[in-house]
Amino acid sequence: MPVALEIVSPEKLLLSRSVEMVVIPAAEGDMGVLAGHTPMIVTLRGGTIDLYEGDRVTDRLYVAGGFAEVTPTRCTVLANEAVPVGEIDRGAADKRLADAEAAYATESKNGTAAEDVALDRVQAARAMVAAAA
Repeated sequence: MPVALEIVSPEKLLLSRSVEMVVIPAAEGDMGVLAGHTPMIVTLRGGTIDLYEGDRVTDRLYVAGGFAEVTPTRCTVLANEAVPVGEIDRGAADKRLADAEAAYATESKNGTAAEDVALDRVQAARAMVAAAA
């Protein structure tokens, strides 16, 4: 039995289709979603979403964070940013990582809540670079 998957960014609906399984980058670790999954809402970290048919990954998308709502029949991803892995520009990803690390270096000296935000950006940029590799 398939899972209805929707991936939405602030700009548009990026994907809407049925998949056998989807693996999302939940904040607590990668999480597989199959039909019949327990309902939950999870925070996403920067990483890749893998879509499966059988034991084969059919598509991969990078997300920079967001939320996912899981029900027994559906997985809806509300992503801050989502890009098919094949469309990631490695040079742009490297620049994003360098900028995020510089911002974190500045914020980590202040000891404010902005430090957490800056660290999240560094981790998301690292995941983008890894996805582009």
